[in-house]
Amino acid sequence: GFRFAAAMKPTSLLGPSLSIRKHSPVHLGLDDYVSQGAVSDDMAGLLRSMIRERKNVLVAGGTSSGKTTFVNALIAEVDPAERVVTIEDTQELAVKAPNWVALVSNEQEGVTTRDLVRLSLRFRPDRIIVGEVRDGAALTLLKAWNTGHPGGVATIHANSAESALRRLEQLTAEASQQPMQDVIGEAVDLIVSIERTPKGRIVRDVLHVESFSGGRYQIESYAQKDRAHVA
Repeated sequence: GFRFAAAMKPTSLLGPSLSIRKHSPVHLGLDDYVSQGAVSDDMAGLLRSMIRERKNVLVAGGTSSGKTTFVNALIAEVDPAERVVTIEDTQELAVKAPNWVALVSNEQEGVTTRDLVRLSLRFRPDRIIVGEVRDGAALTLLKAWNTGHPGGVATIHANSAESALRRLEQLTAEASQQPMQDVIGEAVDLIVSIERTPKGRIVRDVLHVESFSGGRYQIESYAQKDRAHVA
């Protein structure tokens, strides 16, 4: 649950530097986001419906924007009877469902996120949750979501919901020379953008992706009014 970054001279000019990221042991639910003013009751209801209807949700944001915390809130809405498979490079997700398979990649040992997405299909998952998509594994995940494994959740580094679509295009291009907009438009149902500000974290915008047709994504934006900051 810890993440370390370290540097020494001559890389770190002023001397040894160490950063430790410790994930918060406090798990917020959607009701907590509502009570803090981050999302409205209607928005929370939409998110619950999307999860329970097995729609695929992508949570976008920058480093330390609160993506994982928000994913945990979404996972809490999953039916406990379902089998959930999580795939991460550092274990941070918290799943309350008793039928939980937690897989962790290890690039140094040659076990990639893409390998684990493929492996997860052999576990007969009801949900495939990926801590972060950051390379060609994005295409493998989207295809899994499209072929009998809906209801997934994943995070992606992007500054907005719309830029998350462009980022997905870049990642899928690492695994295919063909444009994958059709696959993205079919696989992704909802994009939630989380932003970190000097006053705290906010849910910035939410997009419903209907399809990709006519050379563009058909999307619907859900405006958030009177948003407050989440510490």
